[in-house]
Amino acid sequence: MHDPIPTVTLPSGLTVPALGQGTWNMGEKAARTKEEIASLRAGLDLGMTLIDTAEMYGEGGAEEIVGQAIQGRRDEVFVVSKVYPHNASSKGTIQACERSLKRMKIDRIDLYLLHWHGEHPLAETVAAFEALKAAGKIGAWGVSNFDVDDMEELLAVPDGANVATNQVLYNLGRRGIEYDLLPWCQERNIPIMAYSPIEQGRLAHHPELIHIAKTYQATPAQVALAFLLERDGVIAIPKTSNVQRVAENRDSVSLDITDEDWATLDAAFPPPSRKKSLEML
Repeated sequence: MHDPIPTVTLPSGLTVPALGQGTWNMGEKAARTKEEIASLRAGLDLGMTLIDTAEMYGEGGAEEIVGQAIQGRRDEVFVVSKVYPHNASSKGTIQACERSLKRMKIDRIDLYLLHWHGEHPLAETVAAFEALKAAGKIGAWGVSNFDVDDMEELLAVPDGANVATNQVLYNLGRRGIEYDLLPWCQERNIPIMAYSPIEQGRLAHHPELIHIAKTYQATPAQVALAFLLERDGVIAIPKTSNVQRVAENRDSVSLDITDEDWATLDAAFPPPSRKKSLEML
């Protein structure tokens, strides 16, 4: 039996799994389509029912993969997608959303994000998001790659306080948000979605992480995911096209790491002692 996946509560009161699935780099090579679909379906079978994608990934290719993976299972899945900043005008946001819905063959995106802060005024994007919500095309909206000043600017626009999440780069090796952005969001009950939670595999080669993982008969990636699962209001979205790795990611939920080992990891990956500008990949 698997331990249940912890959940995170969105501002609407809806709960989603704290461990979901990413799709960055999917939908770019036809030869990989089958295994990409299979890995997402395997994740759904294991309860990782939140799937994150974006119109940017493979220029719509990843959304098509998601559409195929969730066919016949739409009710089980919490779908997250994103609009390009250059498309995020009042009209452009609505058109981009329609294209994403079409690619995924669904009639609603559960959570629709602005991919990063671009040239269009936030008030305009938010108004478009609210219109999409009113039309039932999206369930909620949020942002991605927003630092504290961006978030404060957002909350100052009409309906800006309806933001449901902020998706940022966060992992053991990139802890800058712990200084200010993470506590700021936690105080306001705005969940953080952590993308590249294993630093696209690079963290797996860190000697200290390897050492601690061995103690638990775990993989370094599992320890890196456990680090994020320990935190309140954080959703991790690892991406893999390997079915076996999907199962490994799922098992990170069962790791119970001692305070002593967390302290060792803190020494190897020190938390920030001052403000750092938000990192992006």
